[in-house]
Amino acid sequence: MNQMFTRRAVRGLAALAVGVATLTGATAAMALDQVKIMAPAAPGGGWDQTARAMQTALVASGAAKNAQVTNVTGAGGAVGIAQLVNSSKGDGSQLMVNGLVMVGALLTNKSPVTLADVTPIARLTAEYEIIVVPASSPYKTLAELMNAMKADPGKVAFAGGSAGGTDHILVGLVGKAAGADVTKMNYVPFSGGGEAVAAILGAKVAAGVSGIGEFLPHVKSGKMRALAVSSPKRIDIAPDVPTIIEGGYNVDLANWRAVMAPPGLTDAQKAEIDKAVATMVKSQGWQDTLKQRDWMDAYMAGPEFTAYIKSENERITDVLKTIGLVQ
Repeated sequence: MNQMFTRRAVRGLAALAVGVATLTGATAAMALDQVKIMAPAAPGGGWDQTARAMQTALVASGAAKNAQVTNVTGAGGAVGIAQLVNSSKGDGSQLMVNGLVMVGALLTNKSPVTLADVTPIARLTAEYEIIVVPASSPYKTLAELMNAMKADPGKVAFAGGSAGGTDHILVGLVGKAAGADVTKMNYVPFSGGGEAVAAILGAKVAAGVSGIGEFLPHVKSGKMRALAVSSPKRIDIAPDVPTIIEGGYNVDLANWRAVMAPPGLTDAQKAEIDKAVATMVKSQGWQDTLKQRDWMDAYMAGPEFTAYIKSENERITDVLKTIGLVQ
């Protein structure tokens, strides 16, 4: 009787061990074997940096066994997203980094492929914008600057990044909120941040718009005056700078970066990618990268992110039409 009980116990323990091993194997198998991350821009830029940070964090967190990054340049990401949609349909190992800039680029380039054609996975990071003027500027507040723009839009020149990009969009949004004729606004696009800084410091333009990290050192040195940030609330790295909303205009804007997947995925493929990205975002390696690069954690996934993409597309389409960049 005791021997029979012992044999049954041993068999039970053996079965339990097999079950645990199977479960452990199943858990390990949840890691994606191979992840291909497309940065739809040249090496060195924000999308490329995000893709390579993902590459490291996905593997280090155990969410993927291997990851590689490729760069596909052209038309603000329009070439890359077309390749994702047309060549990677149903590929559960392919991802693409993108961001707010792509929304405008697809519209201004009249791309036949849109964000509605891909599978949204998650928003990862965000950076808010800052509006500055030269230290010698007569404009002490955002309201003063916008009143001048409202009175004579062509006279108030804004320096920023590429036409139709985040900086341009923000000027259009704030100008529209202020009641200015934004079809006549004077926006001067620069290909590099250094050129925009030089134009502002030399008082060749009335104001400048860029990501906070670009202009904040010049604000702290006293060479520029910050009028507003585009965050909903004041932020820790610039606590003394009021928001655009505080300035009297109901506008906030984040230059977000996200990750997308191709169309045609099965529910199982989508679930695997969602889990891998969620694991990566929660990992210490990813959190350390955010701190090192001063990236704001803006993780958003699931139906909420899908709805967010739709609303951002509608908002950016409206402002680009208003300023005449999109018909």
